[in-house]
Amino acid sequence: MDALLSRLFSSEGEELRTLDCMAYSMLFMAACTFVTLLFEYVPYGRYATSRYGFPVNARLAWFVQELPAFLVPLCLVVWTPSRKTSLLPNQLLIAMYFCHYVQRSLIYPFLIRGGKPTPFLSFVLAVAFCMFNGYMQIRYLSHYAEYPADWVTHPSFIAGSVLWLLGWLVNLHSDHILRNLRKPGETGYKIPTGGMFEYVSGANFLGEIAEWVGFALAGSSVHSSAFAIFTIVVLASRAVAHHKWYLAKFEDYPPRRKALIPFLL
Repeated sequence: MDALLSRLFSSEGEELRTLDCMAYSMLFMAACTFVTLLFEYVPYGRYATSRYGFPVNARLAWFVQELPAFLVPLCLVVWTPSRKTSLLPNQLLIAMYFCHYVQRSLIYPFLIRGGKPTPFLSFVLAVAFCMFNGYMQIRYLSHYAEYPADWVTHPSFIAGSVLWLLGWLVNLHSDHILRNLRKPGETGYKIPTGGMFEYVSGANFLGEIAEWVGFALAGSSVHSSAFAIFTIVVLASRAVAHHKWYLAKFEDYPPRRKALIPFLL
């Protein structure tokens, strides 16, 4: 892995500039995605359509598309000189990242019950994004990110870490609720209840957004911030779409439940 990076970049300065450019590119992608999602939903799950290619089995799609977000960072940490991984702030931020993606790539796909197939184009784009973001986040944290010695006691790190943990727990619990909506043999959609679903239609999306906003606060870099902003753009749009869909489908849908932010939106 280190030999490959040495061929790609003539110096560490060049690689760091590339990482910065990747972050700004992600911000640009977020802006483009925001405009696109004003006119069309992200095409997977209940919004999947054959216009975006042949369907890929849901379990297979989630496993394969999320796996690069785990494997690429793992290779960077294990098989390249990681100058910053001995530092506590970097260790904790890397641990946050891996906690999410170990669950998302190695556990979550095998807990899916049924699930709508993913269009091939959506699947390919997800694979590319996970590789892109996995490299950007972990290469920066393991090799370049520098924090003050007392950064773990800084209010930004503490607030971000707490928000990340709360978001991670909400995300896990919300996914558990969604998986268990239907009893064995049942089909169709049901109204999710319990946990943060009592307040918002997109509780799982709220949890994941909170995770990466917390990660961005704790990391305080353009790289983590770009990821958080991209996540907000995609998942907020999906939460609003789900909310509208629930309202249209269920006459008895809780009228006070919001789309994404309790009591507000």
